[in-house]
Amino acid sequence: MSSPAFRPDPTSPSDCAENHRRMLAGELYCCWTPDLVQARARCKSAMLKYNTEAADGETSRRRVAELLMDLLQDPTPLPPKLDDPEQDDAQFADFPYIDTPVKMDYGSNVRLGKGVYMNSSCTLLDVCPITIGARTLIGPNVSFYSATHPIDPVIRNGMRGPELGKPITVGEDCWFGGSVVVLPGVTIGRGVVVGAGSVVTKDVEDFVVVAGNPARVVKRLDVQRDEYEKMVRENK
Repeated sequence: MSSPAFRPDPTSPSDCAENHRRMLAGELYCCWTPDLVQARARCKSAMLKYNTEAADGETSRRRVAELLMDLLQDPTPLPPKLDDPEQDDAQFADFPYIDTPVKMDYGSNVRLGKGVYMNSSCTLLDVCPITIGARTLIGPNVSFYSATHPIDPVIRNGMRGPELGKPITVGEDCWFGGSVVVLPGVTIGRGVVVGAGSVVTKDVEDFVVVAGNPARVVKRLDVQRDEYEKMVRENK
């Protein structure tokens, strides 16, 4: 049986801080404390801006990057703006790009590597960190669920009960077909291909193709490791 539910005092900043720590640590926590409600509201507002402005074909790559950084609450400075619009856009050729619409819970727990591309209608329930490695390509309607609930119905207790989560980590150079689902706590290695419609329930080793529900290895990739590492170095 799961451990007893943590019931924070919403009026106590120290309890809210402990509750937030428990959320990120994958322990039982309450999602209805004021700070988390406000954090999700901030994310919804940032998502609305991103899903609206980034969908406009006239929006510059710099503006799309600004909107994405705001959604992810990433403080990393962008490159200085250049006078020539085409040259300025070219600076963002390897910047992560998410096609619209996208759905996140907090945004602040999503970490995207260089050159990540995510197709439309993806969902990231980022209660715990969701990390996606460089140059990974993600098809439409792919879902990353770091959030989960206790299996004991007494502890789960509908909307009154606690939640928990487990981090998801995806290595560099992966490719996800459309409508893949990745469940909490999964780590996927480098160079992995996940077949369309698969449900990934367990960790996946490097350089394999997995498919099915639950996803299983269907092929091992004969990757020239020296050439691969050279490509990785050249893309740093």
